[in-house]
Amino acid sequence: MARRSTSSSTGRPTGTPSGPRNRTPQPVRMRRRTAGDFVKAFLALLALLVLVVGVPGALAVTVGWPLPHSAPKTEWLSEPIGVDVFLNTLTVIVWLAWAQFTACVLVEVKAAVSGVGLPGRVPGAGPSQLLARQLVAALLLVGATAASLTPGLSQLGHSMEGNQKGTVAAAQATPGLLAQQQEQAKSTAAALAEQAGHVAAQAEHGSTAAHGATKYYRIQPPEGRHHDSLWEIAQRHLGDGRRYKEIYELNKDRVQPDGSRLSEASLIRPGWIMEMPGDAHGGELVENPDAHVSPEVRQQIGDYASTGDHAQQQHREQGGGGHAAEDGATARITVPSPRQTGDTATPAAHTQGASGHDSGHDSGHDSGHDSGHAFGLPEALLGAPFLAAGLLAALGRRRRQALWQSALGAVGGRRGMEPPTPHGDAQDVQDALLVGADPEGVRQLDRSLRGLAAALTAESRSLPVVYAAWLSHGDLHLQLAQPAGKPPAPWQLGQDQTFWTLSRADADRYEDTDTAAPYPGLVSLGTMDDSRLLLNLEAVPGIVSLSGREADRAAVFSSVAAELATNGWSDRMTITLVGFGADLTPLAPNRLRHLDDADALFEVMEAETRQRRGALGAAGHDSVLTGRTGPAQHTRWAPNLVLLAAQPSAEDALRLAELAADAARLGIGYLVGTESADLPGAAWAMEITPDGKLLAPLLGLELEAQLLPAVQQRAVVELFVEADPERDPDGPTNAPPFLVDISEQGRPAVYARLVGPYEIIGLDTPDGDRSALLHEALALLLLHREGVHPRVLSSALWPRGVTEDVRDALLERLRAWLGTDPDGGPRLRTDATGRLVLAKSVVSDLDVLRSLYYEATQGKGADSRAVRGRLLTDALVLVRGPLLADRADGRYRWLTHEIVDAQLPLLVADIGLALSAFHLEKDRAEKAIEALGAALRTAPDDERLWHELLRATHATGDPDRLRALAADLVSRSGARGLPPRTEALLDELLPTWREGAEAAG
Repeated sequence: MARRSTSSSTGRPTGTPSGPRNRTPQPVRMRRRTAGDFVKAFLALLALLVLVVGVPGALAVTVGWPLPHSAPKTEWLSEPIGVDVFLNTLTVIVWLAWAQFTACVLVEVKAAVSGVGLPGRVPGAGPSQLLARQLVAALLLVGATAASLTPGLSQLGHSMEGNQKGTVAAAQATPGLLAQQQEQAKSTAAALAEQAGHVAAQAEHGSTAAHGATKYYRIQPPEGRHHDSLWEIAQRHLGDGRRYKEIYELNKDRVQPDGSRLSEASLIRPGWIMEMPGDAHGGELVENPDAHVSPEVRQQIGDYASTGDHAQQQHREQGGGGHAAEDGATARITVPSPRQTGDTATPAAHTQGASGHDSGHDSGHDSGHDSGHAFGLPEALLGAPFLAAGLLAALGRRRRQALWQSALGAVGGRRGMEPPTPHGDAQDVQDALLVGADPEGVRQLDRSLRGLAAALTAESRSLPVVYAAWLSHGDLHLQLAQPAGKPPAPWQLGQDQTFWTLSRADADRYEDTDTAAPYPGLVSLGTMDDSRLLLNLEAVPGIVSLSGREADRAAVFSSVAAELATNGWSDRMTITLVGFGADLTPLAPNRLRHLDDADALFEVMEAETRQRRGALGAAGHDSVLTGRTGPAQHTRWAPNLVLLAAQPSAEDALRLAELAADAARLGIGYLVGTESADLPGAAWAMEITPDGKLLAPLLGLELEAQLLPAVQQRAVVELFVEADPERDPDGPTNAPPFLVDISEQGRPAVYARLVGPYEIIGLDTPDGDRSALLHEALALLLLHREGVHPRVLSSALWPRGVTEDVRDALLERLRAWLGTDPDGGPRLRTDATGRLVLAKSVVSDLDVLRSLYYEATQGKGADSRAVRGRLLTDALVLVRGPLLADRADGRYRWLTHEIVDAQLPLLVADIGLALSAFHLEKDRAEKAIEALGAALRTAPDDERLWHELLRATHATGDPDRLRALAADLVSRSGARGLPPRTEALLDELLPTWREGAEAAG
């Protein structure tokens, strides 16, 4: 079989010719050597002779053999250390240093002569090997004659497009050269690459004799979860995985047996045929197909050979330069087609947008101003529903944690349990989170993925490799790395065998499950054609590179880090931030890990990579995916996603490529920033543009990028830092956001009762169906006396979206309903920031409750026992039950974003405890028990109230009553049993309580 021409190795990819190819030999324009080049070469040669030959000669002549000529005796340990011993020790050290340097020289010379990959590393010889590399390079790069003897240099740039990429490859392949020597290497390598192309064109007909028969390799099917890759093929058959680009260039854009084409080096299919370089070796290769090869394979290889460089060139010259359709399932991340219902697509006007909001309405994602006010909210967060939902949920957890630590006395000086009110950028960001968040979409995604994992486990099937997830028009589409059969119901096949699709209606049927999160590495990158893309970072077969301006890259990295740290569809994971993001760790201290630089990264990840390989082998798993289903799912196999924002050096880039070669199988993902589009080992290359576009041409992507710019990042971090329960514990206590005049002169014009059933005093009940909406809007405003952004109000009342005219009409009705104060001022006003604020004449019982407790503990009652008792008693009388106890189903969903549901029980418990202590000071145990019982009706799970109730009951001197209370506590605890502190208190107050509990049991 005729050998395919290697003329494509001149640097032009076969699929994208830049112009007609001239096969006439042309003179090579070489850089003229100067006298300085010869001087440098002479000095390098002289230095090598001195260091390699002169040093051992001098040692042999002056010192001789420093080691003893016979076995030492034990007496030498007690002998004094003399000058001879000291000199001999130094001589041994010099001999060892010489041996190490000589080994470095031999390694560098071998690599230069062989031209295969980069030189090997001599252990512990960083500076020595760098010096050896510089001396050898200076010697070999004197002229074309010397360079032509080093194919490792002459081949630089063969797989690059044009001389510019060739010079980049040259710089990457020789990271140790000094700046001037690098420039010489670039010029020489580019010239030699051009010369090699012409020589190859001339020797077109003699290549078969020189290299033997053309060799081919057939991509093997996966074994378990292990998939063949070009890197591994190059490692096995070329001796160096980094030569995978040579295989890629030989086969790029050639039609494969299944009709698709190789368009991305990291995406290959079983059954594809790869032409191999002439020096390939190994038993899996096929040369001239003979009887040992099946007729089908022989025919496929014959057909594939006809698509070689000659056939493609002839086809282009005849005007057939177009490409067949890209194989979207393997060569690119493809936007899913609209789901079909029967023969008609779902009308876009009645579908949900990618964020879960109605795509045809204003759910807070418009970019205009509101009601004529020249103010807005950060658009980056308004258009990031999953990021906003994760941050909002994490912030709520952090604030609740602070509340409980304050209540339990873990943090001093934070009585009142009022979180700080944000201002400025932090307030805008908090509003943007409230508007943009789509918690229902996050919940749907999480349940759908876990439901899929549970269904596959029930069928004894492994999880398929998922490259990306698309949320499009309410449906969820998973794009698989390769076909994986029919999905379990209710999932369906999508536009082809590599898409599994779940409709919104089917997703709503899923319930919560304890199945491990199957794809925790999914993270939002942006939107395209009304579809939101989540890339599975841990499944990418190699490194994902991101180029662009530093500030733009930083915004992408911050968004990715923040969403991974707070998302709701993951269990455990580690996000390793390298060289950036130290300030992001407050978002999720248990997930985020910061490393200073690439050296620290290699130290950590090389060890972790080895550990994961060993753990998978010991567990009998091929990949982390098989560890997330079936009996082993309890191990979780949490991913480690590495984000390296700064441009790595050429040497570091190659080390990263080696680490990432097997990363997808191990659950490790790498996202690396780069100043240019060329990053060695990058499987997928993306670029962020100044106008917010995320481009990945080879993947077929042009997204509106999801970003977290520096200003919004700082504001988000400020919200989390302010909520830290351990921040400034000795600082001033937080006063309520709105203090009410509790005197007789402070009687409000409008009084709303929110603690218990919702009632309004001072206003007429609105007529019609709008009454419930007006009541809900007023409740939101009463719970936020600092003001509510109109877009926050609209997104709370209409979470699926609303138009501006409907929202504005509601605000006008609300203003008319609330009316005006006697001075003519409206009771619903707009402050300087454009937020809606209630007048002081509109008050809720929660405002009064907070004010009474504040005055009793920090105001007038702090110095007067009588005043404190009266204020605490009045406060407890206001408590009629939980917040908005009779609210209708489907309304007040915005309360899930609030922490008032945690604040109110703690506030009531504090009031009950304070009033109980007030009565016990005067031995009024019955009054104390009455106060504690009233507080327990609103805060039944507060352990502090039960402890105080036990003490107050013990103070009555009635053991039977105390025994009955202990039995009640035991029955309430159920199978969990009593908390340890409660048991300890009962042991102190009623040592025989266990006997009664056993008898009752």
